[in-house]
Amino acid sequence: MIEASHWHPVALAESVTDHPVAVTLLDQAVVLWRGEVGIVHAWADQCPHRGARFSLGKVIGGKLECGYHGWQFAASGQCLFVPAMPAFTAPATHCARRFQAREAYGLIWVCTGGPNAGSSNTGSVFELPSFAAESDAALYKLNCGPYDVATSAPRVVENFLDMAHFGFVHEGWLGSRPTATSTASTTISDYLVEPTATGLVATNCKAWQPRSNVHSTAPAQVEYRYEVTAPYCALLTKVPDPASVALANFRESIGLFVCPLTSESSRVWFRLAVAHTELNRASDDKLRDFQHTIFMQDKPILESQQPKRLPLDLQAERHTAADKASSAYRRHLAGMGITFGVC
Repeated sequence: MIEASHWHPVALAESVTDHPVAVTLLDQAVVLWRGEVGIVHAWADQCPHRGARFSLGKVIGGKLECGYHGWQFAASGQCLFVPAMPAFTAPATHCARRFQAREAYGLIWVCTGGPNAGSSNTGSVFELPSFAAESDAALYKLNCGPYDVATSAPRVVENFLDMAHFGFVHEGWLGSRPTATSTASTTISDYLVEPTATGLVATNCKAWQPRSNVHSTAPAQVEYRYEVTAPYCALLTKVPDPASVALANFRESIGLFVCPLTSESSRVWFRLAVAHTELNRASDDKLRDFQHTIFMQDKPILESQQPKRLPLDLQAERHTAADKASSAYRRHLAGMGITFGVC
């Protein structure tokens, strides 16, 4: 399936230290571990000897040891030592099934397919999803999550692209219910959606928001720019009215990185790149608390949607012009041949 040739986030980089870590990607059990020089490896979480989970074992001297019989495997995947037969030289067939792994944006990314799947740690059909704000030294970077959500990855992305729910799901924060004044309404102005090689870009998106960010001091019109960068990843850039923010020249970019655990369950991270002055534990907590509040408002709605898989047939659910970003997203997934998490 084409999804296996994409890079997907599976864990916070800081969570993979000196012990193997079990994760799930595309219904595949995967083990993450670090070798002698700290390079992360991703293997099928299944010892080739008797099928036990590698994640129940240990990392010893730059090798991964199976917790069942103590077989030790090099970073290449080859078995190097069998305790029951110390003099035994394992043939090439006694090896682990390897995937490609990379570190970026504070996360571990894994590609289970691609041209070298199972035999190399390099190469992929698709590039790692972009996050342009990562290289902006003036923006502070911070990860939020993970959040486990009982819905498909495409449902999570589509919700991220949707502005029409702000006044109802995020009332008092990102939106207001319709009132007598036009500036405090849920009306969605026309915006532009254009296809890209990785998905789409939506510009000229505007929303009236009581509190658009952690530094907000007053309600304001906020300009949004959305970009889908991979089947299950998207970016949002927010530019509020400067008069509504305590911090001069405030801007922020939010990366949504979703791991498709199964067709109907996901793990979600947000990567914040934000203009921020106070760099300490308390300010980190403040940024995370704001993002947590917003997503925890989304989570029960996401988990209530039926079907959990995103329908790609545009006749399966009803649409308006306010939904054109999500409609374009569905068309893009269908055009790519995406099958995981959709129906």
